[in-house]
Amino acid sequence: MNEETTQVKRILFCTDFSPNANIAFKHAIEVAKRYPGAELHLLHVIPAPDAQYWKSYVYMPTIDVDQMAKDAFDKRVSEEYEAVLPNGLAMTKAFRIGKAYAEIIHYADEINADLIVMGRQGRGALESLFFGTVAEKVVKKAKCPVLVIPLIQNNK
Repeated sequence: MNEETTQVKRILFCTDFSPNANIAFKHAIEVAKRYPGAELHLLHVIPAPDAQYWKSYVYMPTIDVDQMAKDAFDKRVSEEYEAVLPNGLAMTKAFRIGKAYAEIIHYADEINADLIVMGRQGRGALESLFFGTVAEKVVKKAKCPVLVIPLIQNNK
């Protein structure tokens, strides 16, 4: 394998802000540190039906709900992710509204990602059988490698 095929320039980290996503973030950082000059991108997807219901439920003409959502997203990213970024590693952040797997694939294509890093969430077998998980759909449709961090459970 030559160096060109193993170079990672753009890493897409997908988060739902779960504890497992935080573990996946640590892996994304480790990969980025191995490739000097690598770009780290963070993506959070808000499911469209939830977003639309939420907006219609709390909408008030004097309040910019979209700006409130962006401000909350920025604050959470700043506290949970930017605060632990190693010096010299910059991160581009984005959020989308829609079906998580489709938005992840679209954004990965948009930035020409070399690697997608995401955590896998636990679901019941029946639910996974009928709907599949976001991680499974991303793995099947992505044009680049996908690093899926399994659900970590404490057995204390």
